[in-house]
Amino acid sequence: MSTFPGVRPVPDEMIDKSRLQKSMIFELSMARAESELRGGAIASWDECLTVASKRQRRHFDARIPDKLEPSDISVAEYAAGNLISMMNIIKAQRPFSILEHAPLIPGLGWIASGNGDFAISSTLIEIKHIERNFGASDFRQVLMYWLLRYAQTIENDTSIWSDVLLLNPRRNAALLVNFDDLLRSASALSNRIELVELLRSVVGQDLDRR
Repeated sequence: MSTFPGVRPVPDEMIDKSRLQKSMIFELSMARAESELRGGAIASWDECLTVASKRQRRHFDARIPDKLEPSDISVAEYAAGNLISMMNIIKAQRPFSILEHAPLIPGLGWIASGNGDFAISSTLIEIKHIERNFGASDFRQVLMYWLLRYAQTIENDTSIWSDVLLLNPRRNAALLVNFDDLLRSASALSNRIELVELLRSVVGQDLDRR
């Protein structure tokens, strides 16, 4: 686990002042940070609320606010600033690499396609605004992303990520993990093709186009 210089964790008391669900607070911060990292005009908070509300509606227990209070904006802005600072440091460390927004996570069988948070060079970047340390559920998620991407790579020779960088702007925490090391830790199968075959068997697809 590592931290970024000049970045401070989001104070708990600031989070507690907002009446929003924590998931909505940090969805707002993501929308704001994504807007600024793309360059150009920065999205207004009303625009960020529209984006965050659309994403949160995928969750059955989401509570969508009609408007944002100053305390909501304050904490979301703090978290967004942390993420922007972290991403700028990452980009500075890789000056010749392009930051990819919302990298495609291919679908497979009954698993729908989706998008990750960011990618740069051969590193997938996944953002987690969590109170705890990174855990098994986070690793399972990014492993599934990698397997879905690798299944597509077998068929059309697209690029594959070698590492994943987990970032937590809420706590100023980061963890860089090599996917091959993660695969060996998570499965008795060491061969990538075998893992993809197993995944295809689960989702009802045969690996007949290797």
